[in-house]
Amino acid sequence: MTTATQTTIPGYTYGQPTVAHSPISAQEFDLLKQTVLWSEEDERYLRMAGDVLADQVEDVLDLWYGFVGSHPHLLHYFTGPDGKPIDIYLSRVRARFGQWILDTCRRPYDQTWLDYQEDIALRHHSTRKNQTDQVNAPPIVPLRYMIAFIYPITATIRGFLAKKGHSAEEVEKMHQAWFKSIVLQVVLWSRPYAREGEF
Repeated sequence: MTTATQTTIPGYTYGQPTVAHSPISAQEFDLLKQTVLWSEEDERYLRMAGDVLADQVEDVLDLWYGFVGSHPHLLHYFTGPDGKPIDIYLSRVRARFGQWILDTCRRPYDQTWLDYQEDIALRHHSTRKNQTDQVNAPPIVPLRYMIAFIYPITATIRGFLAKKGHSAEEVEKMHQAWFKSIVLQVVLWSRPYAREGEF
């Protein structure tokens, strides 16, 4: 799976005109990056992580989906009015989730990337949840779970980063870069949940 697959992933609209425009200014984003101690070194190690993870994406998704599926309170946000999981919804989100792993590692964190983070945010919030895949699932993913998900998404990736024979120092730097990126993204995804002027 590479970023070239975007046209085959339902609902994946990175860089397209339909994507929401982020209200976060370049200056605000720069200050946010400074706050998480973001550096050029992190960019290099994220690219390395992308190379390490590229052929492991499905294995990562198996682990993450197993985690969600084993916790009914998380799986709930993929269910229909009958309480049963919506298979097409899970399948489409999984494909986008896989691409997100690679985008996290390989995309430049520019305005296009920032805009797509806003789009992802709106897809979890009541503003636009369910619209992309035209499903009738719960109308919002609560902010508490989005924040809490930082830990499993960060903790579980380390084992995959260590599978290609890199030194312990390289694995640690890839892992720290991933961790910083996840925090950055979840902060950006939280924007629609904040009251006006409080983000």
